[in-house]
Amino acid sequence: MSGLELVSKNRCFDGEVRKYSHSSAATKCKMTFNIYLPDVAISGSERVPVLYFLSGLTCNEDNMITKGGALPYMSGHRIALVTPDTSPRNAGVEGEDHDWELGTGAGFYVDATEDPWKTNYNMYSYVQLELQQLINDNFS
Repeated sequence: MSGLELVSKNRCFDGEVRKYSHSSAATKCKMTFNIYLPDVAISGSERVPVLYFLSGLTCNEDNMITKGGALPYMSGHRIALVTPDTSPRNAGVEGEDHDWELGTGAGFYVDATEDPWKTNYNMYSYVQLELQQLINDNFS
């Protein structure tokens, strides 16, 4: 798993929730995501579909895992669940932590086009291109 750092791993609902961090080319900073893998995916005995859940405003990669109640369903239907963070964190963009509606945790899954945001706030590219490729390369 090139470039992925396992942050934590917990057993639940006949599978595991794993938290990873990695350096992102799209956001030019460290990003984190969770992935729930049912046991059949962990053992390699079965390929499973993947559902991506994008949390909203003021959330992070943990909200769906801890509050959503989806893991028993994912386990029963043999579905992997990926929950990325909602935005870059600690990117060093001036003002990113001044307003809860814009910047850190804002949950806009678009690529910014204006300074000072356009260097780091590229969540569309991160989720659509980079993260999906990372999941395909490391968990299929």
